[in-house]
Amino acid sequence: MDYKVRIKDLPTHDRPRERLVEHGAAYLSTGELLAIILRTGSAKKSSVDLGKELLTHFGTLRGLGKASIDELCELKGIGVAKAVQIRAAFELSCRLSAYTEFDRPKVSCPADVYNFLKDDMTLLGHEELRVVILDTKNHILGIPIITVGILNSNLSHPRKTFRQAIQKNAAAIILVHNHPSGDPTPSQEDIALTKRYASAGEIIGIQVLDHVVIGAGRFISLREEGHIA
Repeated sequence: MDYKVRIKDLPTHDRPRERLVEHGAAYLSTGELLAIILRTGSAKKSSVDLGKELLTHFGTLRGLGKASIDELCELKGIGVAKAVQIRAAFELSCRLSAYTEFDRPKVSCPADVYNFLKDDMTLLGHEELRVVILDTKNHILGIPIITVGILNSNLSHPRKTFRQAIQKNAAAIILVHNHPSGDPTPSQEDIALTKRYASAGEIIGIQVLDHVVIGAGRFISLREEGHIA
């Protein structure tokens, strides 16, 4: 029989996992976040109690972060497995802190977009619409694929694109798609889609900087062609 006090045995409003899902991580205390990392408690304590005890024992979150595996295991209820989980969480935090905006690629012109994506998109046998999501300094936050197949302004709704941009706190986006024929000359459908996205961006507050069409060994920027103001 398992005598450990489990999170699921707590009242629903006291369960940190459920509260995180409902309210977000920022809503939880440090002890509750630690409880989620620990997953289970000991024979007499819930993981929430263990999380609080860890903070009390080491004084501060910084003190806990500096604790070794052996030092963590000195606390009753913390075995090697839990100590490893804690150390792994703090190591991830350290690596995130060391990550800077300079680690992310930056685009300054249509050629940068082309050079970044040409190897992926030039030889595709089908059309793909991707969106380059940018921060305020034009560093790339992500490049999700929006549609696969024939580009159609009626099928490619800006809502999906801008939802992803909003989730990443984007300042701007650049549309990119390829022409399998190798000729990057934009069609009327390409131009209509570009204008539709640009209008949506103005309303939402995320600027559409450009729409780059990739062909065989060359590209065309719809901004440079005058289709985006």
